[in-house]
Amino acid sequence: MSKRTALITDANRGLGLETAWQLARSGYRVFLAARDLGKAEAAVRALLSEQLDVVPFELDIASDAGCERLSRIGAIDALVNNAGVLVESDENPLAAGLLSRSALDVAPSLLREAFETNTLGAYRVIQALAPGMRDRGYGRIVNVSSGLGQLNDMGGGYPAYRVSKTGLNALTRIFAAELRDQGVLVNSVCPGWVKTDMGGPQARLEPEEGVRTIVWAATLPDGGPTGGFFRDRKPIPW
Repeated sequence: MSKRTALITDANRGLGLETAWQLARSGYRVFLAARDLGKAEAAVRALLSEQLDVVPFELDIASDAGCERLSRIGAIDALVNNAGVLVESDENPLAAGLLSRSALDVAPSLLREAFETNTLGAYRVIQALAPGMRDRGYGRIVNVSSGLGQLNDMGGGYPAYRVSKTGLNALTRIFAAELRDQGVLVNSVCPGWVKTDMGGPQARLEPEEGVRTIVWAATLPDGGPTGGFFRDRKPIPW
């Protein structure tokens, strides 16, 4: 069997970079995608010190033209939609330790900006790569979501982030249903509150802990779950 391949969006730092480390160490060829090619190349240099098979790739998921470049990669077995933004204000309230801004105050333009990356960005990449997975009869798609997008426990604050992650979860359900009998497993994952640029230094989990469920979902065996929402490798309510 040829080596499995994976593509991870926004993988030059944080959860994306740690996911690239772990998948590459387990034998995958990893396309480390970032909007800035220079940042992708810098991240790859560290991984190459372990002689891992990692390739930098320039990808702007907010651009239709940028996502069309994915056709140049070839077969991708596992897609991790890791790219995400929190744009409730000029400051990141999670990392700054601030209270979230109210939905009464957040401009609709910020919801549009969050939706463009967190929801439509993933949609573009799935549309580009899932047909090949379907045709080959194998694929794993992992949408990195958040408990803040759970309708089951929806609260106030973070409206742009919440709405866009809820939309991402809807994509998980839709694509899982359409690809269910094609060998392609599609799941959402909440990594928890992780020490990243978004999560801030006061977060509870280290990146290597936060990616465990992401890597698990990206490497599920045939017949594994699809159309689910997981944290700590266990299903959680939508």
